[in-house]
Parts: sequence; structure tokens; C-alpha cells
Amino acid sequence: MKKLGLIYNPVSGHALFKGKIDFLIDLFQRHGIVLTPYRTRGGGKDDLGRFLRDIRPEGVLAAGGDGTVHAVVNAMLESDTDVPLGILGSGTSNDFATHLGIHGDWESYVERIAADESRRVDLGLLEGHGQYFINVVSAGMLTGIAHEVKSTYKNALGKVAYYLKGIGEIPRLRSFSLRIAADGVQYEEEAFLFVIANSPVVAGMKQIGHDIAIDDGMLDLLAVKKTGLPQFMSVAADLFSGKSVTERENILHVRAKSFEIHTEEELCSDIDGEYGPLLPLRVRTLPLALSVYC
Repeated sequence: MKKLGLIYNPVSGHALFKGKIDFLIDLFQRHGIVLTPYRTRGGGKDDLGRFLRDIRPEGVLAAGGDGTVHAVVNAMLESDTDVPLGILGSGTSNDFATHLGIHGDWESYVERIAADESRRVDLGLLEGHGQYFINVVSAGMLTGIAHEVKSTYKNALGKVAYYLKGIGEIPRLRSFSLRIAADGVQYEEEAFLFVIANSPVVAGMKQIGHDIAIDDGMLDLLAVKKTGLPQFMSVAADLFSGKSVTERENILHVRAKSFEIHTEEELCSDIDGEYGPLLPLRVRTLPLALSVYC
């Protein structure tokens, strides 16, 4: 039988996934696939790379939110586990899975996994830190909200909890000086925040920009320039309603293979919804570095 590793977060989302494990094991077995599960514990107690090296799976499943997928992707790269990744989104935010069109119809998804339907996608790398990201790295206003919302609120309200927290942050809008080198081209802006995205789905917002692709060997930087509160609210309204903002005059949009980001003040980054390193950052694309079931 074909063997897949299943890495699941027992507390993500509404903490309901652990009640579906027997259903999934049976579903996969009916397709000739055996699952080897690993229950994450968090707090630096997991050694996912060792788990993957020990079981040598023919595919890997990540069950949880964006943070779980981030951890699994890094473990796969660290352990040289170049097999397809499947995403069973069960967290509050499942941005990359949403972009791939992977939703709650797990029976259909398991059929596609059994048929080995997969594609290669790009990854991002934070150089000097050895961290890979599958979807986004960001910093500035609103970008750390995921860490500040209590898990009880996330489980009860889902993405609404993020939006409510974000609205509460708006009165404290504060800009910073941003210096960017994108494939060697220099930009300077006073900005509220920036994101470097692999897909157009970020923080539950389904279309931050047009023509953002996960397999073009490029990353897209969007920075919200310093502006008045009405203009900022207008950008936020477009984002929350799923409209692209890349064409707006108060948005800097740059597509490149590599970025260097510097600021005049100390800022902490966010990487796939998890705490990232302090700026400055050096980011580059790893073209088609990962295979995903889709």
C-alpha cells in the first residue's frame, strides 16, 4: 500500500479535526493508501523533519491552518522530502489551500491524491534565516493580528475575529520608512505595511492583486503608502470585499525574483501567519520548489 505521512494540529480552527481522523484513515485505506499520523505539540517540541526522514512517505498531508502548513513545508525542505504535499485546511485561515481551490470536500480531494494529481509551485526563502514560506511574509500595521487574537475568539468567530481586531488597530495608524531593492532596482516609501506574496490570497482576502501566480518564479510586493485615514479605509474596504488593489495610486506593487527590505526602525516580520525575524529581510523565490496535490 502507498504510505502518506499525516501531520495534524489538534487545536487549530475549531479543534474538530482530531474527531475526523478515523474517517480519513478509512477513506484513504479504501483507495489503497495507509496514513502514518503525527500529532503536533507546538512550543518547539516537534521534530517534523526527523519524523519524515524516519517514515520516508510517498506523500505528506498537513492538517491545520497556515501555520501548520508553514511548519510542514519547512520540515519537508529541511529533510529533503521531495514528495507531494496535500493540505487539509482545518484552521482559522487557510489561504494557500483557498487559492488552490482545496475546500471541505475531502472525499473528492482524496480521489485526486490517490490519482497522484499534483503540480509544482514556487516557494519563498528568507535568506540568512533558513526559513521558507509558501504564501506570504509581511510587516507593519495590521500584519501581526493573528498572534494577538486569542484562540478562543478565533475558534468562535473564525476570520471575523481578525477583522474585528484589525478595525481596533486602525486608530493607531503609524507609518515607517521603507527601503526596497527589487532585483537591484531601488524604491523608497513611507508606508503603513507591506506584504511579499506568492499567491493572491492573503489573510483571508481573496484577491489582493491581479496576475499574482504561484508558479511564475516571481514574488509580488505590495506596500500600502502613507495616506490619510479615508484613503486607507477605502483600500481596506476593497481588500475585505475581494477586490484587487494593485492598480491604486497609494499602493506600491513590484514583481521580482528577490527583495531586500530595510527600515529605519525595529520591525518584526510575520511569515505565513507565524512570528518571523526582525527586519531587515532578504527574500528570494525558489521556482517550482514544491509539489502539491490539487
